[in-house]
Amino acid sequence: MTITKLVLMLACLMSVTLEHKEAPKTAPEEAKVTPVMSKDLADIPGKEGLMITVVYPPGSSDPVHRHNAHGFIYVLEGSIVMQVKGGKEVTLTPGQSFYEGPDDVHVVGRNASQTKPAKFLVFLVKDKNAPVLVPVN
Repeated sequence: MTITKLVLMLACLMSVTLEHKEAPKTAPEEAKVTPVMSKDLADIPGKEGLMITVVYPPGSSDPVHRHNAHGFIYVLEGSIVMQVKGGKEVTLTPGQSFYEGPDDVHVVGRNASQTKPAKFLVFLVKDKNAPVLVPVN
């Protein structure tokens, strides 16, 4: 092997190593929301029941928001951290639940893990055709 080939090979290896070390960290993925079912509540005019699943990727969190609905949350997998304004921050694990009322502002909603996803089921009683989530500044 000539000295020129050796220098070129080392330069290539150093460049690959430097690129790997200098790569910027990416932001956590956003939560994935999947509709399960929606049903008009005939005995409560103008209201509907909506069921969704939410998957928080590792390190994911929600912006501050409200639902303008009764929200019932049930953890299926992983661990999530929840808090409404004026309430205590709680960490929930599979089988545990959380409630948000129509006037609550959801100030903390995040995956408790930086390495594992978390999945939960949400049942909302809300105005028909109203948005699921309303951002709060």
